Amino acid sequence: MVPISDIFSEPQLRALQEEVPTPLYFRLYSLLKSAILDGTIATGVQLPTEAQLADTFAVSRITAKRAMDELAQEGLVQRRRGKGTHVIYRFKPKTVRAPLISMPQETESLARESEVKVIECKHQTPPAEIRDALALADSDTALHVVRVRSHKGQPFGYYDSWTIGLKKTVGKREFSKSTRLQIFRNHGLKIDYAKQTIGATSASPNLAKHLDTQVGTPLLSLVRRSFQTRGKNQHLVDYMQLFYHPDRFQYQVDLELN
Repeated sequence: MVPISDIFSEPQLRALQEEVPTPLYFRLYSLLKSAILDGTIATGVQLPTEAQLADTFAVSRITAKRAMDELAQEGLVQRRRGKGTHVIYRFKPKTVRAPLISMPQETESLARESEVKVIECKHQTPPAEIRDALALADSDTALHVVRVRSHKGQPFGYYDSWTIGLKKTVGKREFSKSTRLQIFRNHGLKIDYAKQTIGATSASPNLAKHLDTQVGTPLLSLVRRSFQTRGKNQHLVDYMQLFYHPDRFQYQVDLELN
């Protein structure tokens, strides 16, 4: 049986006692799930009993039982009367990575290693913040495209973009078969420069639905602004928000010291 003290740090244990809106059972479940998914708790290991979990984390046995039941329902552990709870999930190294180098390289990499589903593709009026960023009038529209990328059946990325400057109409079929940069080139939109901001957020009901996860799950978030040079000025022509499931996707940064 794995000792809890050997797995979690004191700050992690104390975090369960903090006053936050997230249900206590869900925080305990998420803590155990993360340790199982990243291989900290290996396949075949017996987890502590409900009573031991309750004592260690200072929660009720009902809370401990619900957390363990959630793990079992997800197929991460197997619970057998008289034999305890054992981890049945087999750790697999993450395979979907994107180099934080240049947008063309990243796009090509993701296209090779994933499948894409186009949720939406139509001209709409953007939200005020994005409309202002694109320098549009209140009545102007932009091409709104929403896509979800998956790897081996597991959705890992949600992409919500607004684009102006395309010379021809583009439909869902084209976005399902080609990368956005290929489509931009084919329709007369040349991207010269992109600025990317990386942050974190929690999954909204919509993101949780499309990324097949729980509401409130931490997600990697990015905002990518792509510019076209006209004369001496750069004009924003594409505004995209990206959301990644951190258990299924990661950015890789290679640093070279001179």
